Amino acid sequence: MNMIGELPAHPLLVHAIVVLASLTAVLTILCGVWTAARERLVWLTLALSVVTVILTPFAIEAGEALIHQLPKSPVLREHAELGDTAIFFVIGLLVVSLALTFLHRWGTRLGDKEKLARVVVAVLAVVVGVATIYQIVRIGHTGARAVWGGFSL
Repeated sequence: MNMIGELPAHPLLVHAIVVLASLTAVLTILCGVWTAARERLVWLTLALSVVTVILTPFAIEAGEALIHQLPKSPVLREHAELGDTAIFFVIGLLVVSLALTFLHRWGTRLGDKEKLARVVVAVLAVVVGVATIYQIVRIGHTGARAVWGGFSL
């Protein structure tokens, strides 16, 4: 899937990943630190993390196909290298979302270890969520530099 209509698929898929990964990261953090949010949003968070993990390789693959059609540049190479890391961050969101879902559904079965598990998962949610947002911004910034170069208003 390198083209959607007559447009390169990469920029279209990337915008979906930017929105989905960022939204999933924010929801993961909210579900990790706020019980009321977890009760209402944990299943949506899990679903979004699954969709994001499924779509990310398509965006990466489309980018790899597109890069061969463009003039080589250091910023484009940096963007491609950073882009290849996106999958690890969205998989991290999926793992934390699964842990949040487990705690939501079966946390009481942990007995006196439930509180510790919730704290650990909350910390992981914040760390993985913030790291994902940071990395998505880095990837997007290098992509914008590769496309727009020295353009300024």
